[in-house]
Amino acid sequence: MNTEKTSLINEDIRTTGDLGVILAEADAEDLDILVDYITDRGNGRLTLDSAMCKILVSAKDTQTYGPTERALIAHEILEFGGNSLGNAYRKARAMFAGSFLDTVLPNAAPTVAYDEIVRDVASHLGVKMPDITAVADVEMVIVRKIMGKAVEKMTDEEKEAVAKELGLSSIPVGPGALGLMIQTARFGGFTTFKLATMVANAVAKALLGKGLTITANAALMRGVGIALGPIGWAITAIWTLADLSSPAYRVTMPAVVQVAYMRNKLIAKKTYSACRECQAVVERSDKFCSNCAAPLGEVA
Repeated sequence: MNTEKTSLINEDIRTTGDLGVILAEADAEDLDILVDYITDRGNGRLTLDSAMCKILVSAKDTQTYGPTERALIAHEILEFGGNSLGNAYRKARAMFAGSFLDTVLPNAAPTVAYDEIVRDVASHLGVKMPDITAVADVEMVIVRKIMGKAVEKMTDEEKEAVAKELGLSSIPVGPGALGLMIQTARFGGFTTFKLATMVANAVAKALLGKGLTITANAALMRGVGIALGPIGWAITAIWTLADLSSPAYRVTMPAVVQVAYMRNKLIAKKTYSACRECQAVVERSDKFCSNCAAPLGEVA
């Protein structure tokens, strides 16, 4: 019996801070986005080993993501995170160059835990979170921060479309009111997945020139609606929020957004499906469709 595989299946996706757990169950099309972020669309990065770059690009080209390739993606994200946090540490340590402290302070670690990377990205965006906050919650605060700022650049029609998709009956009155609501509201269930999908898709379009690819779980993804549609977000302007001059942040920031989407996609796959009669999104535990009242003995 493969105990490693069993532990991945039984791990609570909602709370795990183990990046490997998310990547182990991820669809290839979502791993493709991470590979593009890590390798700069196959062009390579100065801080990325050329041999590792070739392995990742080959995995994407052949759509062969075995345990080794998935582990390598996780390792490279953690290594880039180690670079961003290590650089800050090295700057602080430089203040003590030549002193006694310089001889006793440890060197910066090459990699760090994923939850440290997520908190570092949140801090870089000006978001402060209590240390006890679960990593998945910090991911979604980052997603909401980006979306909240993005809607400030949208037209009224786009704002109405986003509000409708998020289940809001109307747009709050006042400058920045919708953005503030998105940043502070606690969206639950399938709406959280929609929000993560919207932002991950927009970030991929801004940085890679293309959005998410949806082939797996097509029936479920139909419920996402405009999240993958041609909304004219000025999402690129949001990156002025975050200084991306650091090569590490060019990887860790979009990677955290993508992992937030992947985590919520895994949760959605385990929790929701589509009614065979009307294609409405339903909970797997429901007996009847809340939209058309059809029996849900079998769902897509």
